[in-house]
Amino acid sequence: MGPISGREGTFKAIVMLGMLVIILAGIRAGADIVVPFILAIFVAVILNPLVRLLQRIGVPRVLAVSLLIGVIVLAGALLLTTLVGMLNDFTRTLPQYREVMLASLLEIQEIAAHFNVQVSTEALVAMVDPNAAINLISRLLSQLSGAVSGIFLLLMTVVFMLFEVPLLAGKLQRLFRHPSQGMATIQKALDSVSRYLVLKTAISLLTGCVVWLMLLSLDVRFALLWGMLAFALNYIPNIGSVIAAVLPIMQVLIFQGTGDALLVTVGYLLLNVLLGNILDPRLMGRGLGLSTLVVFLSLIFWGWLLGPVGMLLSVPLTIVAKIALEQTQDGKPLALLLSDGSDQQDD
Repeated sequence: MGPISGREGTFKAIVMLGMLVIILAGIRAGADIVVPFILAIFVAVILNPLVRLLQRIGVPRVLAVSLLIGVIVLAGALLLTTLVGMLNDFTRTLPQYREVMLASLLEIQEIAAHFNVQVSTEALVAMVDPNAAINLISRLLSQLSGAVSGIFLLLMTVVFMLFEVPLLAGKLQRLFRHPSQGMATIQKALDSVSRYLVLKTAISLLTGCVVWLMLLSLDVRFALLWGMLAFALNYIPNIGSVIAAVLPIMQVLIFQGTGDALLVTVGYLLLNVLLGNILDPRLMGRGLGLSTLVVFLSLIFWGWLLGPVGMLLSVPLTIVAKIALEQTQDGKPLALLLSDGSDQQDD
């Protein structure tokens, strides 16, 4: 019986692994459909508490959803208009700064030569070619205009999801063998994801505002653009804040010199230490229940599977996967591997 049961276990594991590979391949192949749907789910999760809050003060649900979506559309239109204006301004002023950029890059070439690092002058000239930059920005603007239709479909999906929420609980209860246990699991996942997204949004908004004010005080051009970039990339754990700092530091280094560039670098480092390493963990607390290694690996995995949106939502997606694994006997060991060990310490 022992060898037979062992073979059955091995066969079962191989079958489950094969099914997982097929599912992941299907998700990646259908990412154009899956990604907007997942993003709509998380947006609906964030907005639903606000809808319920408006309902408590007497606003009908249809009107509450319409008000929230209207505010989002208005804010998005203002941000998009501002972003397009800044990119157009950048395109117009880029040729004027070509000589300044070239002189700064030649200084970098001289510094590199002292360290026996060879930098091609032709490559530096190509880097400051305004035509290449203008073409890049033109493609970016065309992509932004093409994304408007996708955003509209995303918001419409969110609207219908929010309308469906009151009926969803009854439908889900009929699907579970143990309705109370199943609904408790779903509620736990929703609470964990909602808490993470709300706190992360608040911290990201604070990060973007601080970056904007810091660069504005140093008279850095396009400070609002870099603040918006810091807000968006702060959702990406571990490396998002680092990526957001690269472009503004390069701009300040080229246009304003090494002194201001050093100040900006120190400012980003302090911001990352205070908000990323002190405030963020303190507000999040131990509620995530994920190890630091798992957070980083989930960033790579979900980014590979779903692209940039997967990187932005890597932590909440991993939280949902962990809670789902905890509900099955076979999945509990995997959930334990994903955890930070706090449950075991509490026991």
